[in-house]
Amino acid sequence: MAKESVKARQRKREKLNAQFADRRKALKEAGDYVGLQKLPRNSSSVRLHNRCKLTGRPKGYMSDFGICRNQFRELASMGKIPGVTKASW
Repeated sequence: MAKESVKARQRKREKLNAQFADRRKALKEAGDYVGLQKLPRNSSSVRLHNRCKLTGRPKGYMSDFGICRNQFRELASMGKIPGVTKASW
């Protein structure tokens, strides 16, 4: 489980990225790199990292579900993910 400060930092980056996305795109198209430098660093999409929505784990992330492999396995075993069943043949 990731520290709460790391998860909070990621949420802050996601919020800033959404807030400044249009402005950042317009400045890039205009070629105004000085204006881009004045925007907050954390508003850049490059600073985002895929993390599990439940635990904050940065590795083993499954983008289709937004959670890490460990949580996926637990939830799938309990039958809490629709359409996912354990394979048996």
